[in-house]
Amino acid sequence: MQQSVMAGAGLFTAANVKAAINGNDADNKTFNLNYGFHDGMFENHAGNNFLDQIQFAYDMGFRSIEDNGMMGRSVEEQKKIGDKLAKLGMVMGVFVITTDNWHWKTTLTTGKQEWTDKMVKDCKTAVEVAKRCNAKWMTVVPGNYERSLSQDFQTANVITALRKGAEILEPHGLVMVLEALSDNPDLFLRHTDQTVMICKAVNSPACKFLFDMYHMQRNEGNIINNLDAAWDEIGYLQIGDNPGRNEPTTGEMNYRNIFKHIHSKGYKGVLGMEHGNAKPGKEGEMALIKAYRWSDDFLNND
Repeated sequence: MQQSVMAGAGLFTAANVKAAINGNDADNKTFNLNYGFHDGMFENHAGNNFLDQIQFAYDMGFRSIEDNGMMGRSVEEQKKIGDKLAKLGMVMGVFVITTDNWHWKTTLTTGKQEWTDKMVKDCKTAVEVAKRCNAKWMTVVPGNYERSLSQDFQTANVITALRKGAEILEPHGLVMVLEALSDNPDLFLRHTDQTVMICKAVNSPACKFLFDMYHMQRNEGNIINNLDAAWDEIGYLQIGDNPGRNEPTTGEMNYRNIFKHIHSKGYKGVLGMEHGNAKPGKEGEMALIKAYRWSDDFLNND
């Protein structure tokens, strides 16, 4: 009885949130694009359980998730998340192919066999994780700049390692997506042209570009033009306004216009919500959903 009451309370809360955001339209209206939230983004409304957050996000119209730390979850939890997504008809976005830590230190750029071996090992593990949670895309970061080697030698080392990873993932229809980052100046992979060149050199459908618009805005700007230039190599998109790395409408980026452009190109993949909430608590979560509703309303912005 207690569980039934709790479930009813959760549904009532979701209905109230939908009514507050959409007026009298309380159904789970989807978006024009496929935005993928992450664990913790709706915890004030749905609680700490990720499965409950997935249900809440579905009720709000979202149809994807992403989870950087999926490889660190238990096998049982990976399966539960995959089963929940399958039941709701939702898509699993990226998880990170982990080695030692997120930004690694100096790794694939060095050409050292130990790092290539770790890459191969992690890709094999990622195949099994992907099966459990119905994933297709995995984030890869080559690591830090190796100052004892030239840029070209480092690039060759990265390409060699990524080809070995692609050989493992490609037969399973999986894709590693290379993320160019802006977090610190020691990172090797930072720019659109650099990432596109590496993807073309690896020459595999299992190696594509993760175009995180927050990082690319910080590193180079010119988002729409660079999206167009890199389009054939882009396998996944991520969102974050700048400054602040929060939801659209909180910074300088015109995401309503960017989303309209992405939609016009026929993009059907996931746009990962790789950012924080600008405001805390339930108020912040509602503000985030409203920001996505407004930014996604680009078809009425002619």
